[in-house]
Amino acid sequence: QLQASGGGLAQTGESLRLTCAASGFNFDYYIIGWFRQVPGKEREGVSCISNSGGSTLYTNSVKGRFTMSKDNAKNTVYLQMNSLKPEDTAVYYCAAVRGIRVTPSLLERSSKYGYWGQGTQVTVSS
Repeated sequence: QLQASGGGLAQTGESLRLTCAASGFNFDYYIIGWFRQVPGKEREGVSCISNSGGSTLYTNSVKGRFTMSKDNAKNTVYLQMNSLKPEDTAVYYCAAVRGIRVTPSLLERSSKYGYWGQGTQVTVSS
């Protein structure tokens, strides 16, 4: 089970930190991804992190602004979102897939993930 939280309303340039808390599986063996979705559009991969937390990948639009981290001792993943833009507005989901290394396909194919959180709304006003 995955529980995403931390969403809310922010103004352009502000920051939010999303949290994804996991339970019911061995978190150490899982890659975690963050996806986002706007109504009427396909779910977009935002970032993913390796099982150890040592490697991350980001979609181009968030590089340099978002930072993902993983705390295996707390079964928790974080997404620090800085310099927010109105186009970051979406429902954000965390997802998990058993694995070690992150590859670009983990941002491109949400179907690779077997566990999904319920989503948290992020709204950025201009």
